Amino acid sequence: MDLPVDKWKSYVDQKWALLQPSKKVVFSQTESLKDIFLQCCSLIQPEDETLLERLSRDYSLEKDPDAALFFKEEGNRKFQRKNYRSAAILYSKGVAHARPNTQEMSMCYANRSAALFYLGQYEVCLEDIKRAQEHGYPVNLQPKILSRKAECLLALGWLREAAQAVKELEGHLTASGNHPALQEKLGRLKVRVREKESRPDVPPEGPTRTSTGLEFREENDQIPQASSCVLLRADIPRGRHLIAKEDILPGELLVREEAFVSVLTPGEDLGLQEGLETKWNPGITHGDLHCHHCLKPVSSSIPCNGCSYAKYCSQECLQQAWERYHKIECPLGGILLALGVFCHVALRTVLVAGFEDVSRSVERFPEQLTNRELWAPEGGSLDETPDSRTEPGETERKSEAGDIPIPGCDVHGKYQSTYDAVFNLLPHSESHSPGHKFLCGFSVAALCKKLGRADPQAAASDRQSRSRKETTGAELSPELKVWGAAMLRHVLQLQCNAQALTTIQETASEDHVIASSRQVRLATGLFPVVSLLNHSCSPNTSVSFSGRVAVVQATQPIGRGQEILHCYGPHRCRMDVAERRQKLKAQYFFDCRCQACLEEEESKADATPKWAAFRCPSCRSLMRGEDVLRCCSRACTASVSRGDLGRQLQDLQLHVRRGLKLLEGDRPDQAVQLLLGCRQDAENFLSAEHSVRGEIEDHLAQAYASLGQWQKAAVHLRSSLQVVEGRYGPASVEMGHELFKLAQVLFNGLAVTEALDAIQRAEEVLAVHYDPWNDQIRELQEMKSCLMELPPITTRLAV
Repeated sequence: MDLPVDKWKSYVDQKWALLQPSKKVVFSQTESLKDIFLQCCSLIQPEDETLLERLSRDYSLEKDPDAALFFKEEGNRKFQRKNYRSAAILYSKGVAHARPNTQEMSMCYANRSAALFYLGQYEVCLEDIKRAQEHGYPVNLQPKILSRKAECLLALGWLREAAQAVKELEGHLTASGNHPALQEKLGRLKVRVREKESRPDVPPEGPTRTSTGLEFREENDQIPQASSCVLLRADIPRGRHLIAKEDILPGELLVREEAFVSVLTPGEDLGLQEGLETKWNPGITHGDLHCHHCLKPVSSSIPCNGCSYAKYCSQECLQQAWERYHKIECPLGGILLALGVFCHVALRTVLVAGFEDVSRSVERFPEQLTNRELWAPEGGSLDETPDSRTEPGETERKSEAGDIPIPGCDVHGKYQSTYDAVFNLLPHSESHSPGHKFLCGFSVAALCKKLGRADPQAAASDRQSRSRKETTGAELSPELKVWGAAMLRHVLQLQCNAQALTTIQETASEDHVIASSRQVRLATGLFPVVSLLNHSCSPNTSVSFSGRVAVVQATQPIGRGQEILHCYGPHRCRMDVAERRQKLKAQYFFDCRCQACLEEEESKADATPKWAAFRCPSCRSLMRGEDVLRCCSRACTASVSRGDLGRQLQDLQLHVRRGLKLLEGDRPDQAVQLLLGCRQDAENFLSAEHSVRGEIEDHLAQAYASLGQWQKAAVHLRSSLQVVEGRYGPASVEMGHELFKLAQVLFNGLAVTEALDAIQRAEEVLAVHYDPWNDQIRELQEMKSCLMELPPITTRLAV
């Protein structure tokens, strides 16, 4: 996904293996990424470009009327089953494949408007009706969508517009002849208009999103997208980093930064899948659910006119994307998908920056690489100790004296989310293997060859178009050589500095009454300010996303002078110290010595965490050891092979997965029976805090909720909560999600007092990790409002 597709990687690996040693030297001995890029350009052959073109056809992004018809029919099937949300998404896929001003496009828009109508999205429905008409919706079908238009306007309380729509509908019916059903509906609409005119309803006012609800104490003078309580520091052991200028409270907003550039992560099933009866995949990906520019959720996307892939939430986003980068990306078709997300982000970065800024930065390549030793810790962690604090003001004094210049700051000492700050993120070129640098350089060179034939430099350089320079064979234009050198730097930067933009994805089916959610990767982006945060396996901040905006909040008190730390993925609650260090070393090139790692390293107790520990089958005490586990109780002499217990655990997990399949297949009764057996087996050999026991309790809660047995569901959710709290902590985001599910169960069971308590606890935890407009927080607030309006109820769910 991040790197090129496997066939291209294997092909490039073979070229590397056959490369003459004299030509490999540049990849292992030189520090100049420009030289590496030019070497790769000289090695590109016509057959290489032909192969890449062939691979890109597996991700064809061309418009296809047959595909539009296929997705429209798939949408109709979902619509008939009253699955209006899925129907709307499939109609959107049809719209994306249809060519503008065709009947296929107008019909897909019209059908989508019907799905949106039943979803209660009246304003968006009206927009689709207008689009259907603009793209040539058949005259004989106009009464159908005009009646839907009138219904929407009435639902919105727009009486003048509704009366006009009814009048327009009447004119069409008069001109087109006999339509008994529509004539009858017209009569009902007239009556409704008259009734509403005589007794106008006041439409309910919904919440209006004006801001995230989180505000800085005061904006930072040095870092415009950060709070005034944050200070930028730089020193040799830590590189650039952020510290607390004053005491910080949990939940406080520290950074709110819009991505300099972001690229939506394509779905794994985007291309042609083996075993499908058709060449079009009806599966739903991130690209069908989110705007490709601002990344916000979208239920009625507007497609690019040139390809079937890019979709947007509005005409404004479409226009901005086209002007800034998509007019160059669109003709590349599936090549960007074949070369991977990192190549795509690198290209988009230089397109967004513009040729002048890119050229100016590339000219400073040697200077940037010479100073790499000073900033080596960036994108890594620190040698952290409990007293690793320094007095605010020290770095500013040294910077003003010229002792420690901070890369990425402008002449006024400001560090902003600009291309200069992006360029100054470290590529760690000395840490990447020569073979990896060859793969990245060769892929960028192949992309630049393709760009050369499209002559994009005039569009990207912010200058007037010039006469085209013919490019032949191995030679690229001077502009593309600049682009290529910068793009190679960005591809190498991304391994350590790319930020995975995430979103909460609901995993339960529409029939389930408890929302099962998980955090999924939505896009890859570059955030120069967020990239300043060093790593800790036990961080004091959390990062969440609202579209393209990253929000960093404190998750615990941070004292004045203490470093502000972020987790790069390996967290102490998810893996042990050895695994964390191995993953961090492989991806980020540093040996983690954060406080969490040092504590675990120095501890002489068994390193196996309770969420992965076994218990004695005889007395149920914890067991410790390496290959042979022995009971910790002095009164018990039991011992068991770790391998035997591991195989027993694998068998249990297999049965748990079967139970989940039954649950997903709407067979909750069978799921309950299987999972109760799993629960009993787990008690015999897994610790009370073991993560698998938590999963079993969670699945049982889901099953009982599906059966409407709220008391039993609540009991199992409380057991799951104990496991989650023991592993992740009482203020963790995982705890917040589990409390949210408990609140849903108690709400549905009308256990008012307990539900209000769970809602309050869930709000308190989630508020530390998400802004107040997070979907789960808003749903909690709606549940609370409903419960407060109920008469006093003393019902309590049994524990």
